[in-house]
Amino acid sequence: MAVSLYLLTFNCARNLVQPNVFAPYLFHALPPGSDSPSILVLCLQELAPIGLAFLGGSYLTPYFNAFRRVVDLAGKESTYINIISRNVGLTAIMVFAKEDVAANITWLQSAGIGLGVSEMGNKGAVGVRLGYRTAHETVPLTFVSAHLAPMEDALERRIQDYKNIVQGLVFVSDEQKRPSMEDEGTVEDEGTVEDEGTVVDEGTVVDEGTEETPLLASRLEIVETNTHRGIYSPTSLLFFAGDLNYRTSGLRPSPDDVPRFPQPAKNEDDPNHFSHLLAEDQLQQQLRVGKTLYGLQEAPITFPPTYKYQQDGKTPVVTDGEHAWKWATHRWPSWCDRILFSPTESHDIEVHHYTSLPLFATSDHRPVALAASILLPSVRDRTHPGATPAFPIDPNWRARRDAARKKEVVVGLLAYLSLTREGNALVLATIVGALAGWLIMRSALMG
Repeated sequence: MAVSLYLLTFNCARNLVQPNVFAPYLFHALPPGSDSPSILVLCLQELAPIGLAFLGGSYLTPYFNAFRRVVDLAGKESTYINIISRNVGLTAIMVFAKEDVAANITWLQSAGIGLGVSEMGNKGAVGVRLGYRTAHETVPLTFVSAHLAPMEDALERRIQDYKNIVQGLVFVSDEQKRPSMEDEGTVEDEGTVEDEGTVVDEGTVVDEGTEETPLLASRLEIVETNTHRGIYSPTSLLFFAGDLNYRTSGLRPSPDDVPRFPQPAKNEDDPNHFSHLLAEDQLQQQLRVGKTLYGLQEAPITFPPTYKYQQDGKTPVVTDGEHAWKWATHRWPSWCDRILFSPTESHDIEVHHYTSLPLFATSDHRPVALAASILLPSVRDRTHPGATPAFPIDPNWRARRDAARKKEVVVGLLAYLSLTREGNALVLATIVGALAGWLIMRSALMG
């Protein structure tokens, strides 16, 4: 049994996506004539401004709803159900399933970790593990959206970030108690569960939902054991995507380097062709020596760097061939946005296309997408070469995440009050109200 899968990773640059502009290109990586994929996974970074992202919950409703609108517009004849949407700070993941296969998703787990200052979620990772029912068994699939440390000289920090993800991204049951956007914030349900996590009864129906409410599975039975699971599991394929921030140099570019930046060229012998810069990619170098993303691999890169573009904000979308690439001169053009997956020696995954989407005005990153098929019957029959984690799970992962979450709420509130119009208005109203109260009290006392 083959299930079609489509993954997209996109750094949103803290801006609302424009659904009418983005939707026509969402399935850009699908081969011509392909049917709509059965499972669609959106891995999103810099989803919203820091104040809204750290507060989470309903503050992120417009940002999640914008991508739901993108999927609705792009799906055309196919109807997609948003099975789950989760975030840790600015990093988010959304899993969609076609209406005719949604009932095959029988349980859900989610996980989250912050990687930024004080382990808050300005950088971080969030994951979903789901059980997909076939004719003979239910097999787990694992998806992770990540945002690692930036800057050319932060290679070791990126390696450490991945180690922290392996040690602290622990999947727990996602109860999905009610179809409410109140649950769309940072993962907080950290009960102890087994690998099968939340189980959906046979014959589960999917709620119809509303525009403000994602369509969620119902009638969930929670299975509790004493076993935690990290991102590596011997029975689950793993897809790891995001703004991994690997660069093409360990130093910032000088003015003399700018003429070497790639430009559109069809011939690889052309010195402006991006393939010459690709040879300097830090991630490919680290994968070859086995220093990060253990047991994972990537399809061949045949697309230009995905970061950092200059945008004037006036042109909604720029496709290749229309203009020269306009690069920011203080950063090396790099393949920051990547999608990796479990090895394919056992033919569990068939890659159809791996490419970048056009450049949208709302971001300085280009999205990257992977179209593939998963051969589910073979998954549980094998222990995958990369299934054994290189690092043990941190026994204090829950306490560390709880402590970081408290800091996120404080920082989020301060950022909301100081950096948004709504927050400024609230502060002003509070000051005016306090002043008015003081004047009234003073008048009463003097009278």
